[in-house]
Order: sequence, then C-alpha cells, then structure tokens
Amino acid sequence: MSTLLETTEPDRLFGRIAVEQGWITAEQLVEAVRIQSREEWRRRLGEIFLDLGWIDSTQLLAILDEQRRRGANGRATRPAAPAPTSAATTASPSGSAPLNLSSLDALLRQVVARGASDLHLHSGSRARVRVDGALHDLSPSPLEQQQIAALLEQVLPPAHQARLEAEGQVDFMHALPEVGRFRGNAYRQQRGIDVVLRAVPPEPPTLQGLGLPAELARLTHHHQGLVLVTGPSGCGKTSTLAALVNLINQEREVHILTAEEPIEFRQPSRRALVNQREIGTHSDSYARVLRGAFREDPDVIALGDLRDHATISLALTAAETGHLVMATMHTGGAIRTINRLIGAFPPNEQDQARVMISESLRAIVTQRLVPRKDGGGRVAALEILIATRAVSNLVRERKTFQIESVMQLGAGDGMCTLEQSLDRLVAAGVVTREDAARHRAESYIVAGTGGASHARA
Repeated sequence: MSTLLETTEPDRLFGRIAVEQGWITAEQLVEAVRIQSREEWRRRLGEIFLDLGWIDSTQLLAILDEQRRRGANGRATRPAAPAPTSAATTASPSGSAPLNLSSLDALLRQVVARGASDLHLHSGSRARVRVDGALHDLSPSPLEQQQIAALLEQVLPPAHQARLEAEGQVDFMHALPEVGRFRGNAYRQQRGIDVVLRAVPPEPPTLQGLGLPAELARLTHHHQGLVLVTGPSGCGKTSTLAALVNLINQEREVHILTAEEPIEFRQPSRRALVNQREIGTHSDSYARVLRGAFREDPDVIALGDLRDHATISLALTAAETGHLVMATMHTGGAIRTINRLIGAFPPNEQDQARVMISESLRAIVTQRLVPRKDGGGRVAALEILIATRAVSNLVRERKTFQIESVMQLGAGDGMCTLEQSLDRLVAAGVVTREDAARHRAESYIVAGTGGASHARA
C-alpha cells in the first residue's frame, strides 16, 4: 500500500514537515511513498527526496532538526507564528501551510500530507482528521452547514445529490489525480449535512503491507466454502479482504466477481479475471448480485458485507455449490459471527442453517487495531477460527459456546483467540498491557451484548 499509513512514524512526521515548510508538495510526498512501496520500504523518505532533487542537504538537516524538536504526536514544541485568516483560508493547526476551507480537494491533500485515514466534516463542528485511530482538529473554528454543502457539491455527481436529497444519505467515491481515491459518505443530521471521507490507496493492499501474518494466505487456497473477515467498524476488514482477493488475483487463473458498496480498491485483472460491481450503481443489492452470479461462472465471489437473511442465505448456497465466497461482517468474534449467521434465519430454518454453515464454513478472521507501544501507528490483533471437523460438529450440534476451547488448543491448525493474540503482542513489546486490557474488555462487552441471540442460536 503506497500511503503514509504504511510508513514509520518518523517518516510520516518527516514527510509532513517537508510539506508544511513548502519544500515539497503533497503530490510529491505521495509519489515518494509510492517509490517506497515499490522498493518494499527499504529507503527513508529523506533519501528519496534527495535522490529526486526535491530538497538539498541543508533542507534535509533543517527537516531533521524540526523533527527532533517535535513530540511523538507531530506537534511543534514551540508556538507557531500567527498567520492572516479569512473566511476561506485559515492557518493550519500546525501553524504552517494555510488551510483552504473552500476546496474539498485541498482538504483531502491535507489528509494525505498528515498521514490521516479519514476526513470528518460536520455541520457546527471543526473539521477533523483521524490519525492512528484518534481524531485531531484540522480547522480552528466550526464549519457552517452552507460551507459543507458547497464543498460536497464540488465532488458529488447530480445523481448522487438527488439520492442524498431523497434518502438522506449516499455513498460515493472521489478520485483526486496524483493524490488518491477517497470513499465518502454524506448524510443529513439535525444540524445539516455531514461528510466523512476515507483515503483509499491506489494499489490493492498485501498481507505483508498490512502487517498481517503470512499464514493467512492459506485461506486463499480453498476452492469452495465460506471465508469471513469480521470486526468492528474501522478495524481494516475491507483492506484484509482486498489483500486476500489480490493474492488470488496474482496466483490463480480464476474468475473473481466482487460486489462492493462502493468499490474501494481497484483490482485490475492479473492472472485472474476480475469483475467488480458496485451496489447502487451496477446493481441494487448484494442479493441481486448473488442471484446473477450463479449464471456468470465465477470461481471466487467477494462481498463487501453480509448483513441480511437474503444475502447470507445466497452466500451459503454459493459456498455449497462450488464457489469460494469471501465476505466481511460487523461482528466482534468468531462465535458471535456464527451465531449471527444462524440468527439471520427464521427459527424454523435454523437447524438447516446450522448444517449449511457446518459444511460450508472454512475460516473466520476477527481483527482489532491496537495502538503500537512506540506510537508508530496501530497493529492488528487477530482471532482466527479454522473450521476443522471438531468445529463443524459443534456448530451442527448447537454447541458453539465450546468453540473457544477449540481455538485455545488449536494452534497446530492455525487458530488463536483474541486474548492469545493480545498476550503475544504484549510479550513482544509491541503494545502496552493497558491497551491490550482495554481491547479485551471491549470484546467481552460485545460478546455479552449478544447473550440473547446466543441462546436462540
């Protein structure tokens, strides 16, 4: 992935300072990170800037000196000089490059330059960016409803504007040349219109680039069955699924059909033939895509989300009839995911659903992003369930509550619980005990809220 999110924290700070000082542009920073990606992150940004002639040795030393003066959060330790402000342009929070509040593209360039993942524009609130999971102010004052509406008009096609007006929300993609693509969601709330945009790397991710174990590649070797990537919002499920699809695309001569809402990572056909369909543009629902897929000869079907009975039922049918189905779900653990699948069916169909799941399920990967101890971003803590014969029997026999014991003892089959994964990260000095404990507690709370559905399943 060629974004600042993949660089180390010192490199992210180095790049931000270079842009803030005006020695390079945000577009040049993106290009340098792309070079880093192609070279598998072997060179630092400063070396690349020098080789390309964008800075000289004096500027390099000045950036390094400023980098040493700043704290781990990238903020200057000395006050910045005040800058003149206007309704459209204000000083940025770092006190350097001016912030253009009249151009959404200019704000998105700030997102990339700061190594942020998301831009938040909320009526009556300051513009904010999310860096390593935390929100930081981008604008010094709240944005008016009219400002956000004007920004949105710059990127939203008329058809999407009509959908926002009729339905109150709309998903969209926005491409900014030489910078990247951004997944957006605009919606109405009591104070006006809000917009959230997430940076999408120009290239599909890899397991290595995401910091995920190479062992997950084995999930792409299945020729049929159901593989699920689950977790809370913002935990990287879509990126992990895209990395698995990318791996199949590179290694197998198959037909891959994806259904996404919207299409985030573009997957150009390599060894595989890849067709990507967008819900709301190319089809009106995941269920309709799946119904048509049976006549389109796919080998692999990748779904952006399993959320309703029709989609889950069709996905299980596809997995039973010789397709490898890969999808994401908003669930907090492997057992919770299985119970959610069963609970999507009416009570009189749940016994048959258990049989279908026990025969079709291949693996469930649940992930959470935990802050790194060194402040250099976040690392994935994983819960991995492999559908062995023992697991399949427990699903069929209504004993999903015993699956955790199988995971605890299933290291030889590639399994682990979230708690085991967090313990390893703490022992390796990657995350703090406090952050690990917080994520354990959150996972228990999520599991606890599903008690009733567990009993029904």
